[in-house]
Amino acid sequence: MKNKERSSIIDIRMIIAVIVAVYVLFPFFLVMINSCKPTDMITKNPVGFEGISFGQLVTNLKDVINNTHFEFWAAFECSVIITVVSLVLLALFGSMAAWVICRNHTKWSAFIYFTFIASMIIPFQVVMLPLISTFRDVGKFIGISMLQSIPGIIFAYLGFGGAMTVFILNGFIKGIPLALEEAASIDGCSPEQIFFRIILPLLKPVITTVTILNGMWIWNDYLLPSMMLGQNGKVKTLPVAVQAFVGSYVKQWNLILAAALLAIIPIVILFLLAQRQIMNGMIEGAVKG
Repeated sequence: MKNKERSSIIDIRMIIAVIVAVYVLFPFFLVMINSCKPTDMITKNPVGFEGISFGQLVTNLKDVINNTHFEFWAAFECSVIITVVSLVLLALFGSMAAWVICRNHTKWSAFIYFTFIASMIIPFQVVMLPLISTFRDVGKFIGISMLQSIPGIIFAYLGFGGAMTVFILNGFIKGIPLALEEAASIDGCSPEQIFFRIILPLLKPVITTVTILNGMWIWNDYLLPSMMLGQNGKVKTLPVAVQAFVGSYVKQWNLILAAALLAIIPIVILFLLAQRQIMNGMIEGAVKG
């Protein structure tokens, strides 16, 4: 009887897992099949296989890459610069902050840590309008444009991504024996040497996880770049540049979906290659915390 109950429970779990997988992958499925169709076939039957051809996919991709309004390579370059610089700074500053907070057992360190945690539950929609106004005023004060510029949006990503980065890294650092740092201090290492020579190398697995998670978010983000960079500025990320195919009366669905496919391919490949590191880092970091 117990074996039957276990098998029935496993069957139910498998059914639920399949339903969830279909629900999650269905948008990706729509992008895949509709990027191989002309616009009229997409509007006629978006979930059907009629009109799909590899030749149409190649044509759509060429039209996207060669489109002067979309400027694929310029948008791709901006996305790469913003993502890479943001990830490097998040990993560096986040690991420093997490180490200092974890090793300094004071009221202020606890207050700062819980401030990071509290900021994770604040929706972006609550702060987006004050954020734009503040960045505009700061840009005027320091003489550097914080809107419609790469430095400005990188600075914003450091703020929004810092909380999760510190949270995960802090949990991992708690599992590092303090004796390692004490021994290094006795040998004459400064705090900077202890961090860069001992702590930072030990953080590589969890930093990889945090970098991938933040990278998927920054690369695919639309709302923050659309507000800070605008639709008509020179600096555009790939999700924002896709708006070039959306007009007031005409929407080029074949080009929109082909552009979306080009935008998601790099991050999908990255996730497939590093999914094991993501799971291991989440377990080692968050669970220890």
